Amino acid sequence: MKGLIVTADDFGAAEEVNEAVAQAHRDGILTAASLMVSGPAATDAVARAKTLPRLRVGLHIVLVDGRPTLPASAIPDLVDGSGMFRNDMTAAALRMFFLPRVRRQLEAEIEAQFDAFRATGLALDHVNTHKHFHLHPTIASLILRVGKRYGLRAARVPLEPRWLLRSIEPSLSTSRDWLLRPWVLLSRKRFRAAKMCVPDQVFGLAWSGAMTPGRLLGLLENLPPDLTEIYLHPATGPYPGSVPNYRYSEELAALMAPRIVEASRNSGVTRGGFADF
Repeated sequence: MKGLIVTADDFGAAEEVNEAVAQAHRDGILTAASLMVSGPAATDAVARAKTLPRLRVGLHIVLVDGRPTLPASAIPDLVDGSGMFRNDMTAAALRMFFLPRVRRQLEAEIEAQFDAFRATGLALDHVNTHKHFHLHPTIASLILRVGKRYGLRAARVPLEPRWLLRSIEPSLSTSRDWLLRPWVLLSRKRFRAAKMCVPDQVFGLAWSGAMTPGRLLGLLENLPPDLTEIYLHPATGPYPGSVPNYRYSEELAALMAPRIVEASRNSGVTRGGFADF
């Protein structure tokens, strides 16, 4: 059997994202979305999700490059002078690993985000993190520990088979794969050992912000066996805080392109959210 989850990240970051999620779910192949509970448009995202009963919604934990859920005074080591999360991921990762007080603040913030998700009344479909920060072993441990109390049953681990990407786009570089792969494999082992549903392969890392119609169609036509997740960042257009070179509207168009909708229907693939598998 081939199973497919098609996820939109950054749900709640802006109304432009929320509208794209709604369109791509109603008229395209999108089956899931990952909610930023403290995003500027989180309230709007939750309201839209409640009108889309078949859309599976998970928690997109933000611990870098974003707004915390707790007050800055409660997590001083995680935020900068403006009260936003620090953007220096390497330095933050080292502090989280070595300093007990930082780990305590980190656990409190992760719990606050799970709690905020529970308060929405939405069923928790899955968890992932902004910029895949849960590949950090300390963050992964805390997500598993806290998530257990909130009924967490599924997580994304971005294990992306580059051989398949190269079959679609032979010029794709793989020069940095070796840096990430050990952490990805360790994370998958840990999450599966905790009885989490983890897709066998995930696509969206190499083509982040550039999942064009041709690339998405190539993936659909060459899906490997077992469970696959494809994640994108659709939006109706740029928004405050958006990444300058991301092709948001093109990703939205890819999700709704008639040839892609038709390909997904005729492929014999079962589509859904994590909870459906």
